[in-house]
Amino acid sequence: MRRIVRWVDRAGRVSVGVEVDNEGHFRKLSGIEDPMPFLRGEMFSPEGGAVTPADPYSLELGDGRTLIAPLDPPEVWCAGVTYERSRDARMEESAVKDVYDLVYDAPRPELFLKDAGARRTVGPGRAVGVRGDSLWNVPEPELGLVLGDRGRILGYTIGNDVSSREIEGANPLYLAQAKIYAGSCAIGPAVYVPTHDPQGFQIAMRVVDETEQVVYEDRTTTAQMVRSFQELTSWLVRDNPVPAGSVLLTGTGLVPPDDFTLERGHVVEISVPGIGTLSNPVVLASSLVERSAAHV
Repeated sequence: MRRIVRWVDRAGRVSVGVEVDNEGHFRKLSGIEDPMPFLRGEMFSPEGGAVTPADPYSLELGDGRTLIAPLDPPEVWCAGVTYERSRDARMEESAVKDVYDLVYDAPRPELFLKDAGARRTVGPGRAVGVRGDSLWNVPEPELGLVLGDRGRILGYTIGNDVSSREIEGANPLYLAQAKIYAGSCAIGPAVYVPTHDPQGFQIAMRVVDETEQVVYEDRTTTAQMVRSFQELTSWLVRDNPVPAGSVLLTGTGLVPPDDFTLERGHVVEISVPGIGTLSNPVVLASSLVERSAAHV
């Protein structure tokens, strides 16, 4: 196994690091800021000494290096209703229940565009947003597939498809508004490139409040998915020019109880063995829009 990370130093220089052993030591790859050429199989020489993360799970680096998203995907896509638990939750919340049951059993999966140009996607440690016009917002921890040409799976990462259950539940046609807004997606902290096809990933999530008290935690496995990774990618690229470097989030099997909602000050931590832990604080999406406008 090996993982790929990216960081920015105090001077603003972006580097790509590749894991050189099984103990979390990374070496910078010479001359690139984007990991895609390396993921495609091009050869690069490591330079300098090994960088050792201060934390083996979050992969925080220290020494003036700030971890950023492991890549800037040109597009982020999502698959929905790929776990039985997700189907049941969608049916419970929705005013139009049959649509979710039908897609769960249908040959064609639910696929939708979450982001383009990485305008709504953040990396580890950066804030994710919740909508101010929704009273019921949830994290959705998902395994992400990093895609090459024609949907070939090059690696795996962690994703958080932050969503408004209130808005989607009111009407399935509101899906875009429930899913697509400032800070609604996070990926990281690494891209995992296995030496063989993985059989399943364990996914754990916990949400802590401002006092560091756990307000929700649970775990699942991708072995419970009703569809395979290859099935999802084959549907995604069918008659669809998905650019290499895009990420497909494969659906969530973790659904908090109906009385839970994400709030400002919460921190969402999603862990997958072999990849690491993706941690993001929660803010109002409107504050992220204002921050982005201030830098234009």
